[in-house]
Amino acid sequence: QVQLVESGGGLVQPGGSLRLSCAVSANIFTITVMGWYRQAPGKQRDLVATVTRNGVTNYADSVKDRFTISRDIAKNMVYLRMTSLKPEDTAVYYCNADRFGAQTWGQGTQVTVSS
Repeated sequence: QVQLVESGGGLVQPGGSLRLSCAVSANIFTITVMGWYRQAPGKQRDLVATVTRNGVTNYADSVKDRFTISRDIAKNMVYLRMTSLKPEDTAVYYCNADRFGAQTWGQGTQVTVSS
């Protein structure tokens, strides 16, 4: 069973930046897709960004050119660099691992964008 632990959330002003981290308990190469999702109050959980085992990335249209997903294979870490943050980016951000169809979620980290 893969375990995921997110960190790095917080309060940031509009236009600011944050980097979220996800510590993965397994070798990242054994995971088909790693991703970041977010859920705002009263809304469904939506995809933010994913990176496949082969390093192919995918982004939601709302975060393209502002967010970057990356990974440190040696450390089994996945990151989400967020820039030009907007109030509508406010949400709980979740790390996700898809390992041969089995989904694992982290506990989430709150990101609040407000002046």
